[in-house]
Amino acid sequence: MRKIQQLFAFLMLAFSTNLLAAETSAFGELVGSISRSVDGFFNDYTGWFVGLIFYSVPVGEANFPIIVGWLLLAATIFTVYFGFIQFRRAGLSIDIVRGKFTNPNAKEEGEVSHFQALTTALSGTVGLGNIAGVGAALAIGGPGATFWMILCGLLGMASKFCECTLGVKYRTVLPSGVVSGGPMYYLSRGLEERGLPSLGKFLAIGFALMCILGSFGGGNMFQANQAHAMLTYAFDVPSEYGVITGLVLAALVFSVIVGGMPSIASVTEKVVPWMALLYVGMSVIVILANFGQIGAAISAIFEGAFTGAGVAGGFIGALIQGLKRATFSNEAGVGSAAIAHSAVKTKEPVTEGLVSLLEPFIDTVIICTMTALVITIAGLNTMPFNGEGLTGVTLTAASFTATAGIFKYFLAVAVILFAFSTMISWSYYGLKAWTYLFGEGSKVELAFKILFCFFVVVGATIQFGAVIDFSDAAIFAMSIFNILGLYFLMPVVKKELKSFIARVASGEIKRYDDKAESNSSEKA
Repeated sequence: MRKIQQLFAFLMLAFSTNLLAAETSAFGELVGSISRSVDGFFNDYTGWFVGLIFYSVPVGEANFPIIVGWLLLAATIFTVYFGFIQFRRAGLSIDIVRGKFTNPNAKEEGEVSHFQALTTALSGTVGLGNIAGVGAALAIGGPGATFWMILCGLLGMASKFCECTLGVKYRTVLPSGVVSGGPMYYLSRGLEERGLPSLGKFLAIGFALMCILGSFGGGNMFQANQAHAMLTYAFDVPSEYGVITGLVLAALVFSVIVGGMPSIASVTEKVVPWMALLYVGMSVIVILANFGQIGAAISAIFEGAFTGAGVAGGFIGALIQGLKRATFSNEAGVGSAAIAHSAVKTKEPVTEGLVSLLEPFIDTVIICTMTALVITIAGLNTMPFNGEGLTGVTLTAASFTATAGIFKYFLAVAVILFAFSTMISWSYYGLKAWTYLFGEGSKVELAFKILFCFFVVVGATIQFGAVIDFSDAAIFAMSIFNILGLYFLMPVVKKELKSFIARVASGEIKRYDDKAESNSSEKA
């Protein structure tokens, strides 16, 4: 952590002492030219792919993306199939995270604890989508989008349970102790067990390709780009200085990911709780400072959810925006989180499935809802909702600063932390997809890590639209391969779940809390 602090100090020093004086308008023009060329290339040659993945059908006055329906349908099916597990076993999930079922004296395969796996996966989902994405959803769908966002987040918990249980069950543990897991492995091996080896291989390769592309774009370049944009917004850092922001972020990212999953988990278990507390704390202050508006805000959310008054598309518009934001934010069904959870120290796959179902609750039900309440309260206090025509991160930032101007700077810190944590998690996702396709080995891994950090610099330097559209499409294309395989494999998960619950009930799987430990000591 000391190295990270030193690098952040260097960033501030670079800006304060104007080390970038050598940059000229000519350089800015060169960057702009490169940006337009890259963006034009992606627009000309990948536009068809983006249009295919995000194909929409008209529903009332709004357009409904088929990919959102694909993710929502899967979440609903898994919720019913597993008996509403996210509600019935929430207490058990929390106990597992707290280590109540972890034998402190046992050495189990894996690289990280349940808590570290959870924070690593959360760092990949809790990010700019919670700030900018919710702002965009409410700007278009109004406060009512919040209700549907929460509902979709709750259903998505079952999708996470299913994919992360399979991630542990079919993972590979190398002789060095390094773990490789995720959809690439459970799609190929799981479907081979069920007599569908060709389909499994096809789905696994398709998923891995999309995962690599998504890691370079939405999990990397977009994060660096928005981090620099927030520095420009909050601290008036010239936009042309993006190359320095990129270099510093790349150095930070490389210093973490070069150590592999244990290093990534060590950072995320420290960064994620603090960045979440910072953001939620700011939200709570805004909400309490406007205590008299809480009732009106909640009423606006419920009224807008079923009437959609005053927003584009009416009721359907509010519903679609809520569903889009939840599915785009928590990535339930995309399969990315299963890669991180596969590295956990456990011999019981279901334990990590239960841990993972907490992610959509934290990401969507808590953090996204906090953002929505802040925006709704600001709209009630200062203007007709979104009367200033703001959207995305600008709407969210304006909503916070309406209560206290200093929140602009705290929000900038939160954005940078969110971007950084997302990048290190997605570097791991992309790496595991990379090694699945090209083989394990230190040289293969180092090549990916250097390439990933190169794209950090590119992302902070250039401005683009089509590049991000393509990478977003790649991330959600992952869900097509992943969910299709999950439908074939969900009976495997159900069998694992029944076995685990039965052994917990019988006492075969023991609890290791203070009371149990004291009783065992007395017997000894």
